Amino acid sequence: MKKIILCGAAALALTACGKTADKSGGEVKAPAGGAVVQIDGSSTVFPISEALGEEFQKSSGTRVTVGLSGTGGGFKKFCRGETDISGASRPIKKEEIELCAQSGVEYIELPVALDALAVIVNPTNSFVDCLTVDELKALWAPESQGKVKTWKQVRGNFPAEPVRLFGAGTDSGTFDYFTKAINGEEGASRGDYTATEDDNVTITGVSGDKDALGYLGLAYVTENAGKVKAIPIRQKDGKCIVPSVGTARDASYQPLSRPLFYYVNKKHADERPHLREFIKFAFSPAESEKLVGEVGYVPLPAQAYSLALAKFDARRTGTYFGGGSKIGVTVEELLSDAGEGAAAAPSQK
Repeated sequence: MKKIILCGAAALALTACGKTADKSGGEVKAPAGGAVVQIDGSSTVFPISEALGEEFQKSSGTRVTVGLSGTGGGFKKFCRGETDISGASRPIKKEEIELCAQSGVEYIELPVALDALAVIVNPTNSFVDCLTVDELKALWAPESQGKVKTWKQVRGNFPAEPVRLFGAGTDSGTFDYFTKAINGEEGASRGDYTATEDDNVTITGVSGDKDALGYLGLAYVTENAGKVKAIPIRQKDGKCIVPSVGTARDASYQPLSRPLFYYVNKKHADERPHLREFIKFAFSPAESEKLVGEVGYVPLPAQAYSLALAKFDARRTGTYFGGGSKIGVTVEELLSDAGEGAAAAPSQK
């Protein structure tokens, strides 16, 4: 993952720091006119938005600003009508649906990329070759706090060495997704682990401790190849599947593959041609596949790009998830007319 330079208060304005250099070191011309695409939200989605925004700005001259207030913080701004797009590492929640409804903000829910949450151990760990969801639950369930302390308690033939845990902080969409996928309830987790909003802390912790285990997004594993080792997860059919771009894209790595989202303000899309042009750019396979992969995430399946643009062009609003969350949903399902959005958010068409 490339380094990200922040301008101002935790936001990247792609022209706000003067001249912007492209990836080859050349200058990007300052955008003409006053058109701005405003994006905020998830720090997980931030690198994707930064990459798309930088390339779109170079080709169109439209300024793009990208903030990283977090998924929840981004929705607060979005539901006040302050931004055009909110990046999210989880679906919109019921309270956020209500907040948007109070302000009359309708939104179009689009998966923008895929991610796989990887379970990692130290490269010197030679005894963990595959883990089941039940074994991960034994480690991470709330009732395991203070009780499950050694590897042997996870599986009888593992050594009786202390297991030290690292993972996402409670404000993270990654925390929400992992706890739902593994423990069956969003937010249900033991608390006696090193919790952090900075995945580099997890990388440092696991790479420096032979008995550690952690979880984080696949992009950080790719970036830190050799420092940590991703563990395969045993699937329902008995196969042990390693997290990768391929297994996330074909949905064979479960239950820890997840979509990442763009929520687009419908009114802004109707009124702002430059926003419509950005969405067309962001969901162009030729651009998106390259840029999403470049920053370490998983591009959508090929057919999903045309489905996303069709949904956007039709201005189909609401959320597939009805204010909750589901595990193992394909992007094709997300882009269909199915789902619970109408029941959960009657103001959304």
